[in-house]
Amino acid sequence: MLNATFEPINVCTVRRATVLLLKEKAEILEIGASDLHWATGSLPRPVVIRLVTYVRIPRDSHKRKITRRAVFARDGWTCQYCGARTSLTVDHVIPRSKGGLSSWDNIVASCAPCNRRKGDRLPHQVNMHPRVKPRMPSPHIFIQLASPKPLSRAATDRRAGPLSPPLSGPPARTRRP
Repeated sequence: MLNATFEPINVCTVRRATVLLLKEKAEILEIGASDLHWATGSLPRPVVIRLVTYVRIPRDSHKRKITRRAVFARDGWTCQYCGARTSLTVDHVIPRSKGGLSSWDNIVASCAPCNRRKGDRLPHQVNMHPRVKPRMPSPHIFIQLASPKPLSRAATDRRAGPLSPPLSGPPARTRRP
């Protein structure tokens, strides 16, 4: 869902988008492959809608909550110490016991072995430094995580820009026989 100024607001359900369209509070910018049908009519399936009137969004809404999934997505679903893609946990680069904060600038994705190896020590004490300096992720990460259908890797890589980590989802899980 986009604001009247074409700024992204959030991801909403098809039902919510349809209600906004029927109340004429939004307009369709992009339609899906199939239509929505009901007893007395039909409507193209909305994929992207824009609100007709501007909705003021509070400033602090841009300060995003730290979640495990958001940290993993920001870091490309890989350990920031060794590059592994399995057994991911989150790690405080500067441990909380040493004065480190729980902020985007101090939390990285880490595999369990690296997290245990680093333990409660500073990066220089064990010569383990993150591959990429942690920072707050772009808003596209949160839009991708809220989307019910994962975006293609090509689309997310184009949108991310040259300095952003890839926005791909978690590694595919394989079933064991």
